[in-house]
Amino acid sequence: MPRYFKIRDYEAKTRKRTLERILDLRKVLSEKIPFTKPDSLLLATWNIKDFDSNFYKQGPRLDESYNYIAEIISRFDLVAVQEINRDLDPLRKLVWLLGNDWDFLVTSITEGLSGNGERMAFLFNKKRVKFTNLSWQVILPKSTMVTEEGLQFARAPYVVSFQAGWFKFNICTVHIYFGEDSGEKLQRRIEEIEKIATHFKNLNKKETGDYILLGDFNIVSPQHQTMQALEENGFKIPDILKGFETNLGKNKFYDQIAFKQNDKRLEFGDAGVFDFRDAVCREEDYEDYFDYMKTEYRDFNFRGRGANRNAPRTEEQKRNYYNKEWITWQMSDHLLLWVELKVDFTNDYLNSLMPGEAPLADL
Repeated sequence: MPRYFKIRDYEAKTRKRTLERILDLRKVLSEKIPFTKPDSLLLATWNIKDFDSNFYKQGPRLDESYNYIAEIISRFDLVAVQEINRDLDPLRKLVWLLGNDWDFLVTSITEGLSGNGERMAFLFNKKRVKFTNLSWQVILPKSTMVTEEGLQFARAPYVVSFQAGWFKFNICTVHIYFGEDSGEKLQRRIEEIEKIATHFKNLNKKETGDYILLGDFNIVSPQHQTMQALEENGFKIPDILKGFETNLGKNKFYDQIAFKQNDKRLEFGDAGVFDFRDAVCREEDYEDYFDYMKTEYRDFNFRGRGANRNAPRTEEQKRNYYNKEWITWQMSDHLLLWVELKVDFTNDYLNSLMPGEAPLADL
């Protein structure tokens, strides 16, 4: 359970709003996400936008927003997070809010312009998931680098070994290069997806196991080359996970959870995306946050050109800024994608001990 006690120190109006929103979140989460059970693993991936450098000066995140993010993550067992910035204090703050049962593993920065000063991390409930002491970042050998220029990944993929119940697995989180919607930069995106999938296809020939690949792939659509690069190189998207739009506009398929499954005992439960706007940062909350939005962004068109640049916004445009921009700096421009895995293989193990059967590996 997250740590809530610091909320008591909030100013009365903020305290009331924060508590009401957390109560709303708890209700919506209970309606849409299964409760954790001994025989299952609740796995999720979430790109939490620019967490939390405030480099673009449209934040910083409010303390109440940290509470909302923690409340959402706390409903899962293992969460891959992308876009963590160089300063780890915000991540430590979030994990502190999650409570003593939670821990994290995090990458170093992939230096260079394409890396954007970002890290990736796994947040996990230690009572539900065990780190089995193996982790690495994927660095490609010279012969298999991305594009003819011989590039590494924009952000080095991060692999960690875990065990949940009977299920032992290697899980890799990625934040694939975006670039452009066409041309050489789109081709680089496709190649990054292809290279990481091929890496694990080849690794699996030497080190057989179960591999999960998840994160922000910047997939265009289920029919696009970006998805083909993943699925044609040994990874499968379970039917229950197909077709979820994961951006705030619900028209992109950026985030995915893919499996290279060797253990046929693994079964899938429910899956979905969680839209935080069902409980927090709702359209009707605009006036509550009006004074928190910086005037130069809220009241003026900072994206325009020529005469349109710095032109005053209409009331409708201010509301659009809140709905499409400001809330993304408080929560994210991505929605959390999740899946439930069935990880209790006890019956299979007991049956394997029958005379004439080949015993399965012990837990």
